[in-house]
Amino acid sequence: MAMTAGGAGAAPNINVTPLIDILLVLLIIFMVISPLKPARFKTLVPEKSENLNANAKQSPLTLIVNIKKDLSAELVKGGNHVVDASVNDPSPLGSALATEFKARREQQNWKAGFESRADLPPDLRIEKTVFIKAPENFKYGDVVKVIDAVKGAGADPVGLQTEALEP
Repeated sequence: MAMTAGGAGAAPNINVTPLIDILLVLLIIFMVISPLKPARFKTLVPEKSENLNANAKQSPLTLIVNIKKDLSAELVKGGNHVVDASVNDPSPLGSALATEFKARREQQNWKAGFESRADLPPDLRIEKTVFIKAPENFKYGDVVKVIDAVKGAGADPVGLQTEALEP
């Protein structure tokens, strides 16, 4: 038989059998792994201690932003007042925190346990934890304004507290 010039030659076909085998193996893997995923997360809330020491001192590295009901805010470092600001204008908080973090970096005031960690950059070795304390019934949007200013200054992590947690 002779082939014609415009006739049907060999047509390329994709063998889909190996692709289906791969998909079936992946399906089996995901079916085996899916029961291992946690169905829920357990959150632990600290309980109030009966042995509270009223004379306990705060660490000089502790940074707390107190938000008051009149929309004013203050930065407290180790129990000492640092700067006043407002929820609507939290920029003084951000600049004071950025200055504090810069001073800690320059003075090599490292976190506990990170003094000998020369393999980490200085920004990861300094204490940048900031607690934001606000009234329990305060608007979340107003607290977020302060959180944004604090995070913009480089704070990490940021903890939230309510006034109801006080002894």
